[in-house]
Amino acid sequence: MTFTEGIGLRRIDHVGIAVPDLDSALELYVGTLGGAEVHREVNEAQGVVEAMVAWPEGGAQVQLLAPIGDASPIAKFIGSKGPGLQQLAFTVEDVEAAAAALRAKGCRLLYDEARQGTAGSKINFVHPRDAGGVLVELVQPA
Repeated sequence: MTFTEGIGLRRIDHVGIAVPDLDSALELYVGTLGGAEVHREVNEAQGVVEAMVAWPEGGAQVQLLAPIGDASPIAKFIGSKGPGLQQLAFTVEDVEAAAAALRAKGCRLLYDEARQGTAGSKINFVHPRDAGGVLVELVQPA
């Protein structure tokens, strides 16, 4: 049995980067690195304003996450680790099935049930202690 059996991983969806200021980060990722901002929203439940950045050839996107308050998990992340790579996200066929398969393999997930993510997606996270120190996000697109 491999790690991916029953989980339904499809591809790397995006890489999440915690930033203190969204507009400054966009100057780098769009202005300097040539990406295009393809989506922006405020996610009150997660305490962030976020922007998705894509490049012409496709592939995984970059999700820039800026806190909207001091209680935001992203604010806490930046406070303890500084800005930078916050999570690696995979597209899955069914987030609840993926979570169940991972739990059966001994992984802890952050939520008992999926929550709403970017653009109406359903999300959950594998605890970094069970994923080699990386916060792994599972994303079922809307």
